[in-house]
Amino acid sequence: MTRRTTHVAALTLAASLLVAGCSSSGEDGGDAGGLPAPKDPKAAAMAAAQTYMQAVKRQDWKTACPLESQGYLRGSVEQCLASRTDGDPSPSPSGSGPEPAGAGQFKASDAVEVAAVGKHPAGLGVLVAQTETEPGKPTETERVALRLVEEGGSWKVDQRERVRAKDMAREPDMPSLVRALITAGGE
Repeated sequence: MTRRTTHVAALTLAASLLVAGCSSSGEDGGDAGGLPAPKDPKAAAMAAAQTYMQAVKRQDWKTACPLESQGYLRGSVEQCLASRTDGDPSPSPSGSGPEPAGAGQFKASDAVEVAAVGKHPAGLGVLVAQTETEPGKPTETERVALRLVEEGGSWKVDQRERVRAKDMAREPDMPSLVRALITAGGE
């Protein structure tokens, strides 16, 4: 092989490796060379928490029920759907109605490790919050602490605790707040 041919071959190999590296989806769970790409557990738990709370807010039980752990469901996904929708898994038109114009998506705090307590296994705690601003009304923020556990290869909600204003005043450090609420709610 000539020196020029060697350089061209090396550049071609480098370019193909670069393209192959960029085409795998890495952290988004895509396929990288036939093997599932590793996911960041905290990012996956935070995404599941946001999706779950948004679905609950819309009363979209078809999305929310499959995101609940077996312990939280107390039955099957089908039973969850039936108990909340009378057999109609579509979002409830009589629920909280359309979201106010100033309503945003639920945003998740960083996930923190939480120890097993009571009937709840160890997992990750996530604080999710949604702020709503309606014309002529004071801004309101809804906060919920969730315990998520890995089940069947995905993160599921195993516990849900509402965060009150006095909880925020007593424990302003978010990781401590989440741990305190999740630990206190372990029946």
